[in-house]
Amino acid sequence: MKAATLLLSAICAVSVSASPSWMPGQVAISEDFSVPGDNPLHFCADPKDDILEIEKVDLSPNPPSPGETLSIKASGTFKEKVEEGAKVHLQVKYGLITLINQESDLCEAIGNVDLKCPLDKGDMSLTKDVDLPKQIPPGKYTVLADVFTKDGDKITCLTAQIEFHR
Repeated sequence: MKAATLLLSAICAVSVSASPSWMPGQVAISEDFSVPGDNPLHFCADPKDDILEIEKVDLSPNPPSPGETLSIKASGTFKEKVEEGAKVHLQVKYGLITLINQESDLCEAIGNVDLKCPLDKGDMSLTKDVDLPKQIPPGKYTVLADVFTKDGDKITCLTAQIEFHR
């Protein structure tokens, strides 16, 4: 669970969304909206109006493996400045069981990946290594990160399915 939270914190730092357009408890992944790069990420919907334009996200290894270091490299462009008060809704499911379903302050979450608010308009890049614990239970995890400004404008919304094996 900590690994999924760290992974999504890193991803959230490169992604930011508007008023949540998804149904709580439902995560739909559309192959039409794959995030560029070597990753299992998808946009929740067409990202054309998102404040963050994600250029690329690379994960190594992809898929992530328990007990290994996950390297995350991401780049994108903020179309406008993201101020304090932005929020991220994070949902992590293990099969049909919801492990995490919470909204938190984006500026606090991105501290996990050595970023801080405000996030200025313009290009940004992120490189972060995360040590994944060996104890991650095997199975399929579905992760959703919906990120929005304090005014409810969509920064980005990302989802992924990650399967861990023994």
